[in-house]
Amino acid sequence: MIFITGGTGFLGRHLVSALCREGVPMRVLTRQPHRYAWLSNYARVDVVQGDLREEKPLDALLLGCEQVIHAAGLFSMWGGAGDFYATNVQGTKHLLEASQRAGVKRFLYVSTVAVVGEPLKGRSVDETHPCTPSDAYQASKLEAERLVLEANGVGGMQTVVVRPGAFYGALGNYAFNRLFFTDPMRGIIMQMNGGNYVIFPVYIRDVVQGIQKAMAHGRAGEVYHICGECLPHKEAFDIICRQAGLHYPRLNIPNWLGLGFARFLTMISDITKREPFYPIGLKSYVFNDWNVSSEKAKRELGFTPTPFEEGVRQTLAWYKAGKPPSLPELEC
Repeated sequence: MIFITGGTGFLGRHLVSALCREGVPMRVLTRQPHRYAWLSNYARVDVVQGDLREEKPLDALLLGCEQVIHAAGLFSMWGGAGDFYATNVQGTKHLLEASQRAGVKRFLYVSTVAVVGEPLKGRSVDETHPCTPSDAYQASKLEAERLVLEANGVGGMQTVVVRPGAFYGALGNYAFNRLFFTDPMRGIIMQMNGGNYVIFPVYIRDVVQGIQKAMAHGRAGEVYHICGECLPHKEAFDIICRQAGLHYPRLNIPNWLGLGFARFLTMISDITKREPFYPIGLKSYVFNDWNVSSEKAKRELGFTPTPFEEGVRQTLAWYKAGKPPSLPELEC
């Protein structure tokens, strides 16, 4: 049985469905089971209530599980360091220790390519690229990675880390989905530096593919980048607008103005306590060239990314259908 965290989120919805179709028995952790009644539709899913921030109760929940996929985490472009640390670091620490006590054999952690922080100019962002996190979220994910890799071999448990890029697809409402799909459909297309910075998208089903293949074939103690085709923002907008039939004008914003606007909105949010529309936390993601390499995953795992244009087509089909909360292909 596989113990899964984050099974009710954007990635988790697709992951649980894929594993169900393969006939894999799962135990899915959630703090509020009553909010996710749809999980009862999966015959092989055992839903359990718990909180990663509480260590001891996890022991009983992990009994009988030989594998763990830890996909839960707090992700936001804006927030306090303490919140990220409590969920992403302490939560991972608690799960690792409980997994060791329960005799878990294999533990996969879903991190993010964003732990790199600020990609070096002219260098491919592969697994050997130095990591210099630029915000509290990225720092917390990198620290969690460290804990997972240090736990490799302890008590016979093998650990593997996957770092997806900026994932997008049906059921997504934040980050890449919002900036490159939702906003353009509302007539808001903002290009920094003429749209020449490089983004690192990965289709949501490819993230699931990468997780499944890393779980089965990933070398213990290793990190794998799971990413699709990296391309300039302008080219990404070109493809999305063409397939969606959008003809809105684009705002080409100089870097100084975009950063100033984000800093101003973030200052306002420090007062209102509500996430800004364009937080300064976007700086690392938007104002860099993310030439991410997934060659290691392709070579060692057989990972095959979906072409961006095809991923866009399938994502737009969900938008055109009215963004339904569930999909026939996710039923099991």
